[in-house]
Order: sequence, then C-alpha cells, then structure tokens
Amino acid sequence: MKPLLSHRWDLPVEEAQELQRQLASKVIKERTFGEIRLVAGIDVGFRGEEAVAGVVVLQYPEMTEVEKATVKVPVTFPYIPGLLAFREGPAIVAALEKLQSEPDLLIVDGQGIAHPRRMGIATHIGLIFDKPSIGCAKSRLSGSYHEPGLEKGSWSYLYDGPEIIGAVLRTKEKSPPLFISIGHRVDLKSALEIVLACCRSDRLPEPTRLAHLLVSGKQRQATLFSF
Repeated sequence: MKPLLSHRWDLPVEEAQELQRQLASKVIKERTFGEIRLVAGIDVGFRGEEAVAGVVVLQYPEMTEVEKATVKVPVTFPYIPGLLAFREGPAIVAALEKLQSEPDLLIVDGQGIAHPRRMGIATHIGLIFDKPSIGCAKSRLSGSYHEPGLEKGSWSYLYDGPEIIGAVLRTKEKSPPLFISIGHRVDLKSALEIVLACCRSDRLPEPTRLAHLLVSGKQRQATLFSF
C-alpha cells in the first residue's frame, strides 16, 4: 500500500490540532465501496521509546489470515489525548506500506470521527491512504450515550450535543461495549455491520484482536512476514 497524503508528524501541538481541523473537512461519511474481500486490523503498542504497529489482513467474512506485518519506529510525539495519530501514525503508515495485499477496508483500534475535532486515528489513516476505515475503540474519548442492551448486537448512538458521532456496540453478551465510528468512506450502519461480522467468540473483532496480540507479543510467531 502507498500513502496518497503526507505531512510532518512532529508538529507543535497547536499546528497538529489545526491540521486535524483542515483534514476533517475532507472526510467522506458515506459508503463508497462495494464487495469487501480483505479487511485489515491495525493496532499499536509501545516498547520503551518505540512504537510497534501491527497489521493483520484477513479474508472477509471468513476471517482467515492472508498477510501480516509489523514495524517498530522511534516515538517522536508525546502522549496527548486527541493527538494519538501523531504518536502512532508513523508506525502504522510504515506497517501498511509493507503489505503486498491491498485491503478493501481498515479497522483501527482507536477513534474515527468520535473525536473532539472529528479526526481520530482511524479517520487520519483512512485519509492518508484514501481507504475506507472504521474506528473501533475500547473506550470513549468524546460524546455521551445510553448503555446498550446486554445482548450481542445491541447498540446505541454516541452523541456530541445533537450530533451523532458514532455508536456504542455490544459485540459479546454482557461484555463491555466498543465505541464504533466512521473513519473515512464508510457510513455508520455499514461500520456496525462489518464490525459485528468480524466478531467471533471475543469482544474484539478478529482483525484488531489479532493485531493486538501481534504488537503485545502474545501471538505465536510474533516475528512476521517482512517484505
């Protein structure tokens, strides 16, 4: 995969926030793709002063593995809520560039437009590669909601004032919900359907679950294909 957009990642905080506002105007909040055959899950972990990005590509909806890649890069941006993309983005871009396959859609462990400036990491990465993307976060960054039902598939809207910025989705019965939002080139209804279709016995959808295991070193053969 090749990025279509590039910028500095080590910007001052005010410039990084302004870039987010500029990029937010480019987000497409409609489904612009047809059949999905390959889905990539993305997660990032940290080891000392290095960010470790993992990407796992699976066939959809079978969830059989096609390809995986991992990259370590030095961290150049501090941890600041709302600016996660500037800390994790360089590693994610480098990992996606290693792929030989071309995923139809990206599921990122993080926020999409459910973000104060509507520019979470899933949206940011979707824009950089102009790929359909979904934010699938384990916790809330922004917004308010009513708790969904306890059964799998129950969901409720995530609001910022009157604006719908995402959904709170129960992906496993009685387990904590996930926070789903549009990344880029996808609508919320499709995002919910795709995330649920990717879930098996775990709370997390298979693509990001496997990516998490990859970057945490818990997956067997953590040394992955390197192209």
